[in-house]
Amino acid sequence: MPYPPDLAQSALIVRVPQADPFVARLRERFDPAARLGVPAHITVLFPFASPERITPARLEALRAIAASVRVFAFRLAPEPVESFVALTEALALKFPEFPPYGGEFDTIIPHLTVAQGTPEELRAAERELRAAWPVQGIEVPPCSQVSLIENSSGRWKPMSEFALASASS
Repeated sequence: MPYPPDLAQSALIVRVPQADPFVARLRERFDPAARLGVPAHITVLFPFASPERITPARLEALRAIAASVRVFAFRLAPEPVESFVALTEALALKFPEFPPYGGEFDTIIPHLTVAQGTPEELRAAERELRAAWPVQGIEVPPCSQVSLIENSSGRWKPMSEFALASASS
């Protein structure tokens, strides 16, 4: 099911700014969303409600779901995927009208989008990414929040942040 690009949308993401030095140039060339302000991220739920339909009750439900998930460590591929999948599934259960990726895929595969395009463009982007990616990987802090972003202005902007439960709670 394609997403109507002309309608305002929102998305729930985990920002990964530590990836920017390695993917920003590629994302700028090969990912149209990057050119519209979407930061390096792992998608948790997209599409979500149009911005005008994000009510205080929906924000509170998002806050409660995030608070029910403990902060978790991950590495970029991302690995392990279980915490990301569990978070997406919890959101999809609470908001069945917004299936992950519009219901287009049967499986949730957490990922950091670097490129979209033709097979040739994707192969070129993959070669460049492999050459730029550090052998030791990229160190990222534990996932501690989910960000709600929206594009009602034509560019993606932050709308709200939802903290995950701290490890000590």
